[in-house]
Amino acid sequence: MRKIQIFDTTLRDGEQSPGCSMNLTEKLEMARQLDALGVSVIEAGFAIASPDDFKAVQAIARTVKNCRVASLSRALKGDIDRAWEAVQDAVHPVIHTFLATSDIHMKYKLKKEPEEVIAQIDEMVRYAKSLCPDVEFSAEDASRSDRAFLARAISTAIRAGANVVNIPDTVGYATPEEMYGLIDYLKKNVPGIDDVVISVHCHNDLGLATANTLAAIRAGATQAECTVSGIGERAGNASLEEIVMNLKTRRDVYDADCDVNTKQIYRSCKLLSSITGVPIAPNKAIVGENAFAHESGIHQHGVLANKATYEIMSPESIGIPEKAMVLGKHSGKHAFVDRIRSLGHDIPDSEVETAFERFKELADKKKTITDRDIEALISSQKALVVPVYSLKSFVINTGTQISATATVKLERDGESIEKVAGGAGPIDAAFHAIDKITKTGATLDNYTIQSVTDGEDALGEVVVRLSHDGRQITGRGLSTDILEASIKAYINGVNKIATAE
Repeated sequence: MRKIQIFDTTLRDGEQSPGCSMNLTEKLEMARQLDALGVSVIEAGFAIASPDDFKAVQAIARTVKNCRVASLSRALKGDIDRAWEAVQDAVHPVIHTFLATSDIHMKYKLKKEPEEVIAQIDEMVRYAKSLCPDVEFSAEDASRSDRAFLARAISTAIRAGANVVNIPDTVGYATPEEMYGLIDYLKKNVPGIDDVVISVHCHNDLGLATANTLAAIRAGATQAECTVSGIGERAGNASLEEIVMNLKTRRDVYDADCDVNTKQIYRSCKLLSSITGVPIAPNKAIVGENAFAHESGIHQHGVLANKATYEIMSPESIGIPEKAMVLGKHSGKHAFVDRIRSLGHDIPDSEVETAFERFKELADKKKTITDRDIEALISSQKALVVPVYSLKSFVINTGTQISATATVKLERDGESIEKVAGGAGPIDAAFHAIDKITKTGATLDNYTIQSVTDGEDALGEVVVRLSHDGRQITGRGLSTDILEASIKAYINGVNKIATAE
């Protein structure tokens, strides 16, 4: 059975998705989870894009111990130098360089003749190879390229030293039949291609990214480039969890497997959601809330008789616990920690006490605490930063006959600061009061609230997206009181701004 490598680009292509930007701490947390997930390669970023991108790629390269770590670079010497500088300390560094090969890109973007493109591929892949033993070359917009010219470009990259050649469907234009035919054509017409890894990178503009990737694998591709939950430019990328579970569930079709630890899939998707503040759609394949729910009476009867009647994979196989253990305010620290670890969270001993205190605070407000509560609590704790400002108290007055006003007291460096503000509603007033205290000048771009669990005492999770100096910052807050959750989320975002400054 063929072994398929999983190349994860959540931290590069995925982070380019609007509203999905991450700070350094969040990127490192996600990289550690991807390492635990067992992907083959983590594309940590585009090193030359900005100083922050470079620092993130370098930090991830120095942190990750098992996966290969790649930095993207254009086929330019300066880009390649910067990429190598960022990844050179990795246990397994990779330079991933690219150049467009379609007629439309060569004419209008590169403004180069085909022969110039071939010469640039040869020169820049050789240069990258002189720095790093592991080099991937991508033919941007390969699916819209002339096949004969694409074969020349790939052949040139292989002769120059590339040990991975990537065939992207950059704009999500191809169909599964076309992707199968393209890989089949290259395997038959590129000398030496059987000695390198054939990779595919498919976008989801027409909703075919996963299908195109799997068709390419059937045709002989041995690496799939994808992102957690399929996030990425425009409509996103091929979804990691969909590709992996297709390979695991339908080995009879693909005659292939991968080394991903599927029991870490659910946790990876939940972590990404908590970092970006973008919720997982209930009907999302594999990890959506409804993926293993059965409402139809016929389906319920079948599942009770034999799960295989309507479940082609089990919730446990992707890391969803079979039974939710109920904890309460009388539960001890040992039971709490044991439950955290059984859910797949490797919480450091230094953070156990803080987590347990937050659990006790929550237990005083809720009758029972389920696994979903614990997942939310741990995820929110990881979103915390060093608290420049901490919430001491708030009082909000609102109603149909009065204007909303909020009194908020925050603490900074041991000093309590209290301000009063009005607003269009109670949350708006509270945010204005916080602005008076912190004076960050941030702009609120988006506000979302959702219930984490069920029932009257359900936890509410608020995610705010702030703009500050051209950057987007995500803040998260969790509480059974939606006003408190909103204030905590705004303060979390403000603390990220203050910490960065």
